[in-house]
Amino acid sequence: MSDTPRLSYKARRRWALVILLVGMPAYIVAAVTLISWIDRPSMLVELIVYVVLGLLWALPFKFIFRGVGQADPDANKDEQ
Repeated sequence: MSDTPRLSYKARRRWALVILLVGMPAYIVAAVTLISWIDRPSMLVELIVYVVLGLLWALPFKFIFRGVGQADPDANKDEQ
């Protein structure tokens, strides 16, 4: 077993919302800025860079987004 504390369902939902509303737009701005520094490469290279960066942003937050769309597993069956 790991010693890292697990986030509660509500905490993961809140962090997912913060990441989607603040983090993702900031990451998009950073990706567009990166492309502009490369002096507009060909469309294929630009597409590949955007696809790779689009996949990379979510990898560190995979554990936060997992199961957020499901019903709260911590809630009692009576509350659902």
